Amino acid sequence: MSFINVEIKARTNNSSAIRNYLLNNGAEFKGLDEQTDTYFNIDNGRLKLRQGKIENNLIYYNRPDQAGPKQSDFDLLKVEDGDSLRDLLAKAIGIKVVVRKKREIYNIQNVKFHLDFLDDLGEFVEIEAGNKIHPIETSKLHEQCAYYMRAFGIEEKDLLNLSYSDMLINRANEQVLSGKRIT
Repeated sequence: MSFINVEIKARTNNSSAIRNYLLNNGAEFKGLDEQTDTYFNIDNGRLKLRQGKIENNLIYYNRPDQAGPKQSDFDLLKVEDGDSLRDLLAKAIGIKVVVRKKREIYNIQNVKFHLDFLDDLGEFVEIEAGNKIHPIETSKLHEQCAYYMRAFGIEEKDLLNLSYSDMLINRANEQVLSGKRIT
């Protein structure tokens, strides 16, 4: 089934203030998840397998690379045997990159919030206003995303246009070009 998110990703050094805001404003804490996202080689959009204790899904999505709130069109399939699916897809189309992160997950109604930490990349916050729970106009999703950006004090300079996967690929390419050893 297809859904829409209006979402942002931003660097933050303010995770504790964001966490406090969420908890003081009725957010449901879903838990802390250590997630592995395996991205596969495809020609159009992105295909990733998310494996964690809380979320285990195969996700196909299309999203523009822009820093501000952006629409992400996605399809989601719950996965029971992630290791076997990862191995099968790796054989069939190859792995592009693997992203490992620690993620705190919160919800307020139809809006998901992630406080992420990635080794060597740092701390991030994500806001995803979505229509997965019930139909919501895209304009309303944009309003929700903008509301929480203001509430969290997220500024334009904090917003990222790249996914974690792109950031890791770019980092690896820079290390190769500079002659540094990749670990």
